[in-house]
Amino acid sequence: MQKGLMREVLAEFFGTFILIVFGVGVVAQVVLSKHTAGDALSINIAWGLAVTMGCYVSAGVTGAHLNPAVTLALAVHRKLPWGKVLPYAVAQIAGAFVASAVVFVTYHEALNAFDGGVRQVLGAQGTAGIWATYPQPFLSTFPGGFIDQVVGTGLLIAVILGITDSRNSPAPNGLVPVIVGLLVVLIGATFGFNAGYAINPARDFGPRLFTFVAGWGGDVFRAGNAWWWVPIVAPCVGGILGGWAYDTFVGHRFPSA
Repeated sequence: MQKGLMREVLAEFFGTFILIVFGVGVVAQVVLSKHTAGDALSINIAWGLAVTMGCYVSAGVTGAHLNPAVTLALAVHRKLPWGKVLPYAVAQIAGAFVASAVVFVTYHEALNAFDGGVRQVLGAQGTAGIWATYPQPFLSTFPGGFIDQVVGTGLLIAVILGITDSRNSPAPNGLVPVIVGLLVVLIGATFGFNAGYAINPARDFGPRLFTFVAGWGGDVFRAGNAWWWVPIVAPCVGGILGGWAYDTFVGHRFPSA
């Protein structure tokens, strides 16, 4: 691997690690404390701050994608070299996996106190949802859940392209991570109920893979009518559509210089 690409891959790994270690960490705190040390609002705020911090530690190298859907959308709409898509995605998933392990080790005794050492995916003692997302019982995998993830990720990408477009009214230099973090808070507060607003294949698959090997077993892929593929595929579709929407309504409408 070329040194330049290795530098970028390491930045994506570490930025995603920071994002997930704080994001999964806040869910662990809320769930394992039985909501005495946080609630839905604290989860939304902490995820937004986690995105901000992840961006700040890696933006100077790659622009801080931290999300395969972002990487894919930039390849489709902003001429990111296609050769970077897979290495970035692998690094992002790996960063999420390692972050999940750190949260597991840190909260291991609290986890045992909560479930008695018996790992369950769903139900009153279910804890797999600390790491990965699972749909509400009423939500269909398709079309309901698929649409949920397409919409959330589409909004994410469309706004990111808007606030980083120098022809538009971009966020002040150095403040883009803050604005993106606020955007994630907003998405969580408005579209988090159905299925936990993964809007990021690495954010969901890396932690889900960790729970598979750490004691929860194959049910993490069977639960929710085999929900696991939706937070992988639908965000990629949503990211492409979000980029198309921004360029169609705004990005391609600026006068030529």
